[in-house]
Amino acid sequence: MTRTALAFAATAAVLAAGSASAQAQADDTPPTIGGGSGIVVDARAGCTLTTIGRDSAQRLVGLTAGHCGEPGATVVVEADPDGTGVGRFVYSDSTLDYAVIEFDEQRVTPVNRVGGTTITGLGAPAQFPTVVCKRGSTTGTSCGVAWGDVRATNTETWTQMCVMKGDSGAPVMVGTTLVGMVNAYLGVGCLGPEVGTNISAIVHDLNARGEIGAGFQPL
Repeated sequence: MTRTALAFAATAAVLAAGSASAQAQADDTPPTIGGGSGIVVDARAGCTLTTIGRDSAQRLVGLTAGHCGEPGATVVVEADPDGTGVGRFVYSDSTLDYAVIEFDEQRVTPVNRVGGTTITGLGAPAQFPTVVCKRGSTTGTSCGVAWGDVRATNTETWTQMCVMKGDSGAPVMVGTTLVGMVNAYLGVGCLGPEVGTNISAIVHDLNARGEIGAGFQPL
């Protein structure tokens, strides 16, 4: 091999090594996650994160539907090809059907925008005929009229949004204001009404308990 060829080969090797190093650094970047991101719980249940933010103790926490997992369950970001555990369920409420997830800050990049859904604050339950929208991991973004608190529970709102299995926990939005989460649909998916817990009821319960998640505010 000539000196010129050897020099070229050495340069190519350095560039290749640099490229590989850059790729490795890129691969080490924690996956982004926010309200509307798909999550996998204990490698079996697929759900959607409602929102991510901090509680009064500045812990990084998120919310999702309670039926998605029990305390101790491991959470993986659906879009992360490595499937690294990024958090765990610390509380699950069967009555209001919501759960609190505590995230490992070193393993995620929290965001307040996923797709076209941006969460800037928390708000009161939607009333008829307000149009609400959700961002779910299965059916993406869909909107529909809010029917209101049909069963007079003071904790839930019915809507006419398209939801399917995997959308559980999806944020229910009025503009950029989070007003609830998706919990279930009645009858046939995307045809029957959706039923979800109001974020105001969840925050009230979190604060009353005074544990992880109390004082929650989205990013």
